[in-house]
Amino acid sequence: MGTNATSMNNETAAARLELNGERDQDLPMLSFSTIETATDYFAIRNILGEGGFGTVYKGRLRQGQEIAVKRLSTRSRQGIMEFKNEISLISKLQHKNVVSLLGCCIHGEENILVYEYMSNNSLDSFIFDSTKRKLLDWTKCTKIIEGIAQGLLYLHKYSRLRIIHCDLKPSNILLDSDMTPKISDFGMARIFEENESRPMTKRIVGTYGYMSPEYAREGLYSEKLDVFSFGIIVLEILSGKRNIAFCETLHTSDLVGYAWNSWKEGKHTEFMDSTLTISCSSIEALRYLQIGLLCVQERPSDRLSMPEVVSMLSNEATALPYPKEAALLGYVSSSTEGESSKNNQGPWVTSVESVVSVISPR
Repeated sequence: MGTNATSMNNETAAARLELNGERDQDLPMLSFSTIETATDYFAIRNILGEGGFGTVYKGRLRQGQEIAVKRLSTRSRQGIMEFKNEISLISKLQHKNVVSLLGCCIHGEENILVYEYMSNNSLDSFIFDSTKRKLLDWTKCTKIIEGIAQGLLYLHKYSRLRIIHCDLKPSNILLDSDMTPKISDFGMARIFEENESRPMTKRIVGTYGYMSPEYAREGLYSEKLDVFSFGIIVLEILSGKRNIAFCETLHTSDLVGYAWNSWKEGKHTEFMDSTLTISCSSIEALRYLQIGLLCVQERPSDRLSMPEVVSMLSNEATALPYPKEAALLGYVSSSTEGESSKNNQGPWVTSVESVVSVISPR
């Protein structure tokens, strides 16, 4: 097929996307010229976030549809792997709590992914910002927690592929105009086969503070890796504090250890961020703290499953088991890449690969 014919096909796919705003059965291919026009030629003012794999821009298609454009770095070999992984996984997913991949573009060395645009950016930008944090009352927080749980339940149990996200964190939870959470960034995700008993990897990827002990130590992964990450996010939402930076500010072990001590000593209201204690009851605070702790147990078998989490969140009459002392993690990086993954990279951005050399349990 000649260059002109290919260009026409790409333009046709782009026009189809712009006209109906829906994803076709096969992922639409957008032309590079369409992407350039939508982002005003990748203008600096349109940058939403930057990371090791590239830059994300806000864009607008000709029919007015707002989009988020992830332009993967041509210098990153990992970026190409992420591009292929994301297309093969997320294009097959359809759930209100999973971000939609609208199209892609392959042009020379350019590899570009196009997502639905989320006007409230990431959960990270709310819970760790002293000003925006005040906009999250108890009702919004529980809606976000329950939405993330529903999205994970879909990935683990009801999607066409059984998917483990492997890099769940607040900056990968995007929020639409109604504050509905959507899980994003599937570049690190893995398909988990039913007959796999103890799948493992030698290439440990993820973000410090959210990796489960068995994954960080041995590369063992299962749905319980995502459950652990979810539990950390719950604790961060409740407290307004970032797990990885906690010991630096309060001179204690980590957020998980603080949560455990607060629950054990009946001081759960002290654990909660002050903006939430106004809008929630002590009983509600205790219940969500306990669910968070049940997700961050050191042994995967002691953690809740996502069906159990969803059931406990939706039914207040469901009795909660007592958690054991939660995992206490210490990460020591052997590379500058790992160090950079500790930092907040903002919305839309995939973390760089983390190399963990020492994991210290309690």
